[in-house]
Amino acid sequence: MPHSTVNAQRLLPEQLTRAFNGQFNFNTTADLQPLEGVLGQARAVQALQFGISMQRPGYNVFVMGESGTGRFSYTKRYLQEQAKQRPTPSDWLYVNHFNEMREPHAVQLPAGEGSRFCADISTLIDNLLATFPAVFETPAWQQKKSAIDRCFNRRYDKALDVVEKLALEQNIALYRDSVNIAFTPMFEGKALDEAEFAQRPEVEREKFHADIVVLEEQLNKELSSLPLWKRESSNQLRQLNEETIASALEPLLTPLMQKYAEHPCVVAYLKDMQANLLKTVVEQLVDEEHSDALARKLLEEQYSPNLIVGHAPDEGAPVVFESHPTYDNLFGRIEYSTDQGALYTSYRQLRSGALHRANGGYLILEAEKLLPEPFVWEALKRALHSRQLKMESPLVELGRVAAATLLPQDIPLQLKVVVIGSRELYYALQDVDPDFQEMFRMLVDFDEDIPLTDATLTEFAQLLRTRTAEEEMAPLTADAVRALALYSARMAEHQERISAGLADLFQVVSEADFLRHCSGAVVTEAEHIAAAIAARVTRTGRVSTRIMDDMLSGVILIDTQGAAVGKCNGLTVLAVGDTTFGVPARISASVYPGGSGIVDIEREVSLGQSIHSKGVMILTGYLGSRYAQEFPLAISASIALEQSYGYVDGDSASLGEVCALISALSRIPLKQSFAITGSINQFGEVQAVGGVNEKIEGFFRLCQARGLTGEQGVIIPRSNMVNLLLDEAVVSAVRDGQFHIYVVNHVDQALCLLSGVEAGCADADNDFPEGSINAQVVARLRSIADLDDEEEEEEKPST
Repeated sequence: MPHSTVNAQRLLPEQLTRAFNGQFNFNTTADLQPLEGVLGQARAVQALQFGISMQRPGYNVFVMGESGTGRFSYTKRYLQEQAKQRPTPSDWLYVNHFNEMREPHAVQLPAGEGSRFCADISTLIDNLLATFPAVFETPAWQQKKSAIDRCFNRRYDKALDVVEKLALEQNIALYRDSVNIAFTPMFEGKALDEAEFAQRPEVEREKFHADIVVLEEQLNKELSSLPLWKRESSNQLRQLNEETIASALEPLLTPLMQKYAEHPCVVAYLKDMQANLLKTVVEQLVDEEHSDALARKLLEEQYSPNLIVGHAPDEGAPVVFESHPTYDNLFGRIEYSTDQGALYTSYRQLRSGALHRANGGYLILEAEKLLPEPFVWEALKRALHSRQLKMESPLVELGRVAAATLLPQDIPLQLKVVVIGSRELYYALQDVDPDFQEMFRMLVDFDEDIPLTDATLTEFAQLLRTRTAEEEMAPLTADAVRALALYSARMAEHQERISAGLADLFQVVSEADFLRHCSGAVVTEAEHIAAAIAARVTRTGRVSTRIMDDMLSGVILIDTQGAAVGKCNGLTVLAVGDTTFGVPARISASVYPGGSGIVDIEREVSLGQSIHSKGVMILTGYLGSRYAQEFPLAISASIALEQSYGYVDGDSASLGEVCALISALSRIPLKQSFAITGSINQFGEVQAVGGVNEKIEGFFRLCQARGLTGEQGVIIPRSNMVNLLLDEAVVSAVRDGQFHIYVVNHVDQALCLLSGVEAGCADADNDFPEGSINAQVVARLRSIADLDDEEEEEEKPST
């Protein structure tokens, strides 16, 4: 059947919203069981369960969806439940590598053993401090040391005795103290001082000097083996010290080696520690004058393990959420200290990151925070690919920090990374990163809305019961839950779906509970929900109120009665921050002879965005195919959204634009008591648009403020009927016959409503009925085309 013969449909009040009757058979939510799982995300739940169960490499998870859909809370809760059933991962420690201090060794111990090992080493240090230097004060050690000293002294004294005997034969005395050896002349068995020696004859003095030279040569000869004696003495003393230290360490270290015999890495470390202690005990605990506190600090800096990750034995696998995924927070960091302006570090200054803490379990990250961080994404991919956790300092590698750094031993990495992000980021990563698909093979897609069924509504009520109980809020009545279900369906813009945006819903519940508390009520009623929603609208309604005031005062020109040629009221949606509201806007069109075609003024001044411009081009195609089959479309026309000073996007104004243009062509006035929205295709069929509820309510508020006449209404696409969830004030006005909502599926139906004139349907010869709108359009276009032909004839030169 031709479109023009089908009348537009006026909707009944019950078609303007969704009624919930009989689905909530309870008094309050306190009567319900808590919801197990997540509301209406079966596909996402199945994908998450599979992804977490799949243990092969590469099956990391990307949770995709919009914020507020419960994607984060459910994912974390599910991971925590799964983690309890998984074995607790190992503890990891870093210990000193005594042969290469820059390369600390990693030690793996069963869960809970890491802290015990640290405690054991701490006890060992206490025992070392108690043992040394006391062990070097025992009589046995003192006797052995004295014997070594006596052996050296005997050799030394014997050498000096030989020289002294020779000196006495020359009347020269040999004097010695702890440092020096000296020769002094004698006369008659008495040593001479310098004054007495100066009075002796020159011959004697010269002889003395000559004898001294001989004696010094003899002394050097006798003491030529002195370095060897000292070296032998030092070696004997060192051997004595090592034997003493070893015997003292044996009862301290042997029990530890036996205790950790099943852990070769610990036993190897204890042996290395024992060998190092043989070298450092004397200089750190015996020879140096250290206080007990300083001595303990020195021992801890060399021997105490650095517990990077520790777990309780039965805690299960870790679930770690890193809210600030910088490089250091994820991969750990190497800290530095300063000493007289120089930077230094040690294995004790290694700090764990989220990957260390999540190793053996699950790591949750947010893509929006992860990707902007420098170095992080590529480093994360390297770690997942190699399954090795490497701790390094990228700034040092870039040369921005001039300091010696560490190269800690890598730790095996076995974990599941769960990245939560938007759809845009997921598809962008797929496009630009060839490694992304290999690393994150499992997609968990959370829907923005949920099919509205009886089962869903039951789960919806159970979810509200769970949330109110967790937040210690009052229960909700069945009417309150019904009001929230309607609000959720309104957010989804669909009569058969509810929104998965739970964060916004819970915010309304929280605010309603506060209003309930202020009123002294025991349970949250529907009136509290309505008041909370109204308060939210009021708080964010400054801009919409100002625009309404401007329309009522005539600053913004919008007519709600009368008729005009080339004008109609379009319906637009404005988004300011987190607020969305509908605003009527006048659409105007003018037509005159010419060849410029249809000019989109918004596009010409760079305010019209691509989708809006596409709508105008489609409009042009419709006019040409509909009316200009037998003559060229030789017109100049312009279309504009009046008093629009911002960017215009979307094609929802194209139905209003074509009606205004046809009105201008046919010179038939359009009723200003109507507002219209809808997009069209090149065949004049009307297509659905977004924000239909806000658009209708925006025009209704203006009409209500000026006074409802019973003739006002809106025209929307028929395909938008399922999106209608209008405010009760609009529904009541429709019920009372004060306001009307029509649905159309073709341009002709909209023209009939707006003009009160039959649009006309073409016959077999493509002719429209006399007096119809379409016939008048064709006549006007033909006259313009004829006028253009006459001008061309006049311009031709005469022959």
